[in-house]
Amino acid sequence: MKKSKFVVEGLAGQKKLAGRIRVGGAKNAVLKALAASVLFDDAVTLDNVPEIEDVARMKELLVAAGAQVEGNTVVPPSEWDPSLDQSIAGKLRASIVMTGPMLARMGRVCFPLPGGDVIGDRPIDLFVAGFRAMGATVEIDDHQYTVIAPEGGLQGADIFFPFVSVTATETLMMCAILAHGTTTLGNAAIEPEIIALAEYLASCGAKITGIGTPTLYIEGLGRGKLLHAEGQVFMTPPDRIETGSFVLFGALAGAEVVVEHCNPKHVEAFLQLMKQAGVDFTVGPDSITVRGKSTPYQAVSVRTHEYPGFATDTQAPMAVFLSQCDGESTILETIFDGRFRYADDLVRMGADILVMNPHKILIRGSRALVGRDMESLDIRAGLAYLLAATVAEGTSNIDNAYIIDRGYEHIEQRLQGLGLNIQRVEEE
Repeated sequence: MKKSKFVVEGLAGQKKLAGRIRVGGAKNAVLKALAASVLFDDAVTLDNVPEIEDVARMKELLVAAGAQVEGNTVVPPSEWDPSLDQSIAGKLRASIVMTGPMLARMGRVCFPLPGGDVIGDRPIDLFVAGFRAMGATVEIDDHQYTVIAPEGGLQGADIFFPFVSVTATETLMMCAILAHGTTTLGNAAIEPEIIALAEYLASCGAKITGIGTPTLYIEGLGRGKLLHAEGQVFMTPPDRIETGSFVLFGALAGAEVVVEHCNPKHVEAFLQLMKQAGVDFTVGPDSITVRGKSTPYQAVSVRTHEYPGFATDTQAPMAVFLSQCDGESTILETIFDGRFRYADDLVRMGADILVMNPHKILIRGSRALVGRDMESLDIRAGLAYLLAATVAEGTSNIDNAYIIDRGYEHIEQRLQGLGLNIQRVEEE
């Protein structure tokens, strides 16, 4: 695979971007819907699917397990291979979600520690504890997990998460669909992506109640029973992380930018902070129009939180925004540790950021930024670098474009559409 980088000619703080930018389908929804295809006896078709690298990897994982993937339709095999391909799963964090439906359907699943971004401790203890609560045995050998359901199939269980976890909620919800008896998931995540998945599964025969609340009840169909799509299409909801990111581009570098095909209700906590900072925007039913201001914005403090709070995945680009605000801001990261690795590069560009501890940074603004050479550390930090490069004076080279491609579809083309001088350059 050829390596590529993004080359960005910064606007030196000028508000020049203009036009419309479309929000794609949510990465964190489509990956889970693809994994859910394991629970079906017929083809599952998805719509509004972003062309991103993580989706391509999930499709490869399904093919390696025996499925046919034709565009955005997954045709299940007569029998799945319950051993997840290590070379793929080891690079894709969302591969962990495949384990629940695979265990429920095949009675067995083997998988490596999942890969993905390095953003602190992301243990799989919740998954293992949930599988065991439903009667499965778990063996760990040389970083390989083998989970085996009891001979009669998984049994419903009362499971309470000690902390909110999106992937654990999704994985165990899907696992419980083909178990015997009722499973209760307490302290469950309530992200829009989970609601979209649960509602789709329910429309295809799953018995799920409490959707959209912190307590989910799944009445299992029993092993051997499967879901039926019967032509029903999973409509991927708009990506709320992209929505917030594009609003920040408009605020920092836009004359007038319309972020369209989004759901403003999914980013209410974010928009409240934008309002407090003084950003000029208007909200439509499926759009947000942002008008950049010549005067500096005002500092605000941010605390990441599970939905409906401020999303941790918007935290890195928000740090760039705060570096351009007058006054002192803090970001308190409550979901992951290790998410402030991008701070050093922003400081090299001219930002005044103090990492107080693994969960908190202090940002003093406003500080002019200067273009630098950087390497994408993770999906969201990579996007933050693009935003910083757009604001900065001079040229920035952002290596490892693949990392950004994992979460953002054709990002350079979409930003070019707003008037940004950004190019993708293939590297030897």
